[in-house]
Amino acid sequence: MLLTLSTTHRPATDLGYLLHKNPATTHTVDLGFGQSHVVYAEATDERCTAALILDIDPVALVRGESARFDQYVNDRPYAASSFLSVAIGRVFGTAMSGRSKERQELADSEVPYEVRLPVLPCRGGEKILRALFEPLGYEVDAKQLPLDKKFPEWGESQYFDVTMKSTIKLKDLLKHLFVLIPVLDDDKHYYVGKDEVDKLLHKGQDWLESHPAKDEIVRRYLVRQKHLTRDALERLTIADDDPDPDAREAHDAAEEEATERPLSLHEIRLTTVLDAIRDAGAKSVIDLGCGEGKLLQMLLKEKQFERVVGMDVSHSSLNRAESRLRVDRLPPMVAKRLRLIHGSLVYRDQRLDGFDAAALVEVIEHLDVPRLAALERNVFEFAKPKLIVVTTPNREYNVLFKGLQGNVETEEVSPRTMRHRDHRFEWTRSEFETWGNKVAEGFGYAVTFEPIGPVDDTHGAPSQMATFRRIS
Repeated sequence: MLLTLSTTHRPATDLGYLLHKNPATTHTVDLGFGQSHVVYAEATDERCTAALILDIDPVALVRGESARFDQYVNDRPYAASSFLSVAIGRVFGTAMSGRSKERQELADSEVPYEVRLPVLPCRGGEKILRALFEPLGYEVDAKQLPLDKKFPEWGESQYFDVTMKSTIKLKDLLKHLFVLIPVLDDDKHYYVGKDEVDKLLHKGQDWLESHPAKDEIVRRYLVRQKHLTRDALERLTIADDDPDPDAREAHDAAEEEATERPLSLHEIRLTTVLDAIRDAGAKSVIDLGCGEGKLLQMLLKEKQFERVVGMDVSHSSLNRAESRLRVDRLPPMVAKRLRLIHGSLVYRDQRLDGFDAAALVEVIEHLDVPRLAALERNVFEFAKPKLIVVTTPNREYNVLFKGLQGNVETEEVSPRTMRHRDHRFEWTRSEFETWGNKVAEGFGYAVTFEPIGPVDDTHGAPSQMATFRRIS
């Protein structure tokens, strides 16, 4: 995958200062999906050309721990895509911010640039390519590539060899490429969530709101997710019309704080689990039912944990975890410690073997009671880590939650009395302890119990934790 950037501004070698890359040196950056290299094809006072080369292993895309493709033969190693956008952000991030220690005046100036993308997918043809770049002042030269030169009867492909010229600030040029390359490809290699809206609005400030293809850019960049597209377009309109953006920002910050306040129990729960695993001296940890990866994020911050694995039965949850953890941007040493896997706790899985510790945070209550036996065998008998930490809601506390009317005197609990629609059961403290003691005795563990969260004299704490330590 290749992108070249040239300038004829004199002296043209000032491009090295603007890109923060010395023309005399080859610059290599390890990415989560491959390596990027910056080399200079030419560096004279009259013309300077920097080439960003992205080296992607097609086998790793299929067989890697974060594989997103199911075919070895695909266009990702050579066609400009979201992989290239990520590389631009990582390699030219300082240049995209508009900062230049040595040539700030030049960074703030409009300079003649020529960009070439030899293989650029254009879903929608040359028309969409021109509709995206020409309103921004680019002179576009596009040559459509054949499917196969040896078989002209096969017709043209969706790929173009594109050269674009403009006199523009470098930071604006890089932001345009960062946003519009994946828009043209109409796809992304990573999970797209709410943070992508923020990224789009940040990179699109000063140009996206007035762009005639604004709606299509937003729709494609957010991979056609209607709720994200609607949010982004609404925020663009507010940013354009709001006479007092500072007041708006303060309001949004207060609203966010109010929204997050109820999550403090979850933060307490995760911190308690983390402390138990850390204090046990574990070096390898598997988070069973990792969800969107909040515990994984905390584990990766601790150098004690040399191997961190997250498993979930939901592909969408794993995608959200990948996005939260920024897997494609992790430093290589951190990325080596992490693995995300898809799997179910009710089926035997050898990938669960060999860990010092396992965490099941608010997981067991999502299983039908008859299926708990399979989980118990898979985790406690077959995987049998030295330490297992299990948390689950305390049903007795439900009466203290607004909108919940838990009845601790009956064995049957209506779904409307549970905290989550997917919960199959919620146990009282005695029920949880009965289960935990039975499991510990049956599989050679010692178990202790403790409350999580504020303790009510009558109803206990909102959550409860069992810590199992293997003794045989």
